[in-house]
Amino acid sequence: MPVSDFEMVRAWKQVLELSGLRAGQSVTILTSAATHPQTLSTALIATQSMGAVVNRLDLPPVNGEKALSRDALAYLGTTPLTGNKAAIAALKASDYVLDLMTLLFSPEQHEILSGGTRILLAVEPPEVLARMVPTARDKARVTAAAKRIQAAREMRVTSPAGTDLRCPLGEFPAISEYGYVDEPGRWDHWPSGFVLTWPNEGGATGTIVIDRGDILLPQKCYVNAPIALTVEGGYATAIEGGVDAELLREYMRAFDDPEAYAISHIGWGLQPRAHWTTLSLYDREATIGMDARAYEGNFLFSLGPNNEAGGSRATACHIDIPLRGCTVSLDGQDVVRDGKVIESKDRETA
Repeated sequence: MPVSDFEMVRAWKQVLELSGLRAGQSVTILTSAATHPQTLSTALIATQSMGAVVNRLDLPPVNGEKALSRDALAYLGTTPLTGNKAAIAALKASDYVLDLMTLLFSPEQHEILSGGTRILLAVEPPEVLARMVPTARDKARVTAAAKRIQAAREMRVTSPAGTDLRCPLGEFPAISEYGYVDEPGRWDHWPSGFVLTWPNEGGATGTIVIDRGDILLPQKCYVNAPIALTVEGGYATAIEGGVDAELLREYMRAFDDPEAYAISHIGWGLQPRAHWTTLSLYDREATIGMDARAYEGNFLFSLGPNNEAGGSRATACHIDIPLRGCTVSLDGQDVVRDGKVIESKDRETA
């Protein structure tokens, strides 16, 4: 159902207030061909009404001739900022960048953040954004979970379908995604609400079973028959099953990059306003699937890059796969049990 401009302006203001936007600060809204017009128009109204100095930077799309999907996360090669010194300078000079284009997993993004600029990605349809406006409570839950990951040295994931994965931890940081940017140099994604990290390089081992009803992204489809991944030395060395497994194998093979098979980020969803079922209600090109990534109690794992966390692996192929019904434990203590989140006793309240 469409959302009104009034509700979208109010949603933008809530996100920007949580992000600490003050009158006189500079905001650059980064757009491209796929930017949703209502998201852009209401962002312009909200930022100007809060007294910000507002700019819009519109850049042409890239990689369209290489990608197998129109999804912005389906091909993570060069970005519209690659080699674009003028655009990078404008973004680095901004206090905030509202990314309505999708600038991810790129050295340019790291360069902009390193100067203290805050970047907020917002590319889902307006009605999804309005349903999942972030709150201080979202931050409290996600940051509490991140502390638990940061203190742990192993994550183990099991499921009735046959998943049994062990991931040594400690080499990479825990990342909190709660939907707003309240610190200098912070990147976040509205909507979100999950926690993640990366296994120690080459350390993940075991079996992952993607069961019926689990979701493949960017394919944005529910799996119809189990897919079994054998994980050895941090890589998926076998992808077995029926037609769904074949489709996944062939998609990944098209990138011709062995790094595409590496186990990337691992974590779990904490967003109660996100829903496993929502993907079935949208046209595939209308969403990038943040409900699927963030719904409460999922185990979300990824195949592909780790440069977002400071690693050296930068592959154009990035697969996100949220699983249902898993048990996730840190150093033997359950944090998700059978798809239900086990809250930390020291969690903040808000």
